[in-house]
Amino acid sequence: MGAMIMIMTVRDKRLWYSVGRTFVVLAVAALLVSSAWAAEKVVYSFTGGIDGANPATNLTFDSAGNAYGTTAAGGDSGFGTVFKLSPNPDGGWTESVLYSFSGFSDGLSPHGGVIFDDAGNLYGTTVAGGDGGICAGDGCGVVFQLAPNPDGSWTQSVIYNFTGGDDGFGPGNGLVRFAKSGALFGATPDGGANGVGVVYELKQNQNGKWRFKVLHTFTGGQDGAVGSLGSLLLDAEGNVYGIAELGGVYGAGVVYRLRQRHDGTWKFRTLYAFKGLPDAGFPYGGLTSDEAGNLYGTTYYGGANGVGSAYKLTQHANDMWSERVIYSFKGGKDGASTTTTLVFDGAGNLRGTTSEGGDAGCSCGVIFELTPSGNGMWKESVSHRFRSVPDGAYSYYGMTYDAAGKLYGTTAAGGIHNQGAIFKFTP
Repeated sequence: MGAMIMIMTVRDKRLWYSVGRTFVVLAVAALLVSSAWAAEKVVYSFTGGIDGANPATNLTFDSAGNAYGTTAAGGDSGFGTVFKLSPNPDGGWTESVLYSFSGFSDGLSPHGGVIFDDAGNLYGTTVAGGDGGICAGDGCGVVFQLAPNPDGSWTQSVIYNFTGGDDGFGPGNGLVRFAKSGALFGATPDGGANGVGVVYELKQNQNGKWRFKVLHTFTGGQDGAVGSLGSLLLDAEGNVYGIAELGGVYGAGVVYRLRQRHDGTWKFRTLYAFKGLPDAGFPYGGLTSDEAGNLYGTTYYGGANGVGSAYKLTQHANDMWSERVIYSFKGGKDGASTTTTLVFDGAGNLRGTTSEGGDAGCSCGVIFELTPSGNGMWKESVSHRFRSVPDGAYSYYGMTYDAAGKLYGTTAAGGIHNQGAIFKFTP
């Protein structure tokens, strides 16, 4: 699959976690900038040293406009960081490392970024490390908390160690938090009773202790297999929506929902099973929703051309759902193989990134926009084609809005040092 190192084959469930360990050697070429690409700008290039490398992450913004995320490598010990990117008065940005992972009990190789709670604590996951379980010396992964201190430092603590048993292992997607209860939700690609992942909840009790609960254990059958790269989606009622990358009736992944019953148990339902080409197939990114409750996402394969698609799930009466591919990527300059979680702009258009395609000399991915065309389909336009050094290369997690309406994202490679970058995109 060319440069898409972190994306799995059908048999390699831990697809996207390998990105922090392997990079494609790219030719260093001058970035030819024209007015067509002026909307995208790299605002920080990782060096691969103590500041981190391979930012396989979503970005989270605080009220002051600072961005937070994770790097899967680099830092003091080379096992990843949690970082903060702060805007300067002169328009530049300063990166600071809030925490460097040791690779032992505190975790190893964080992916997916961090999220805030109401008290200003940060939460995230690591793919490996920790004290728990059967995971061949590397550890099965952790869920961690970073708590801010009055002197500006941060204290890291592990709130759950995965064991590799019924609880799963290798959590690599970001967490989501339900504000009403403070509960955290995530998924694993491996482990569980059937070896193909779980969906889990972490919730604090009155004594401040965290309680871990498996909400669903994937079977690899009609319910799907392997938790996603993208984060789960919560609605206002606390229902959990997600995708499984594999499994389903046709073996090409599913969209599912978990709804809590009155007795505290959770009911799992498959909303749609992907069929593969020419339907969508093998979804890796997360879901987003519109005001009507329709769901939107992307797939790495499938679509009319087999190189990925964007799809819409429409909710009908009696909780029935239908799916439609709203755009099929063509490859080449159009982009291909997307793992993005889409975001809406104020005009109702969808924006995201692809991990491949774009410039012929790089195939480093694109930034794209999808606009409703009036016939149920959507029109795609490419806003930027990544070109590697000193531009970014390979954007897997899509983009996040800041308070000013600017979009920011990360690339796993590229930047001045080819160790990954953070970019700003002005629509």
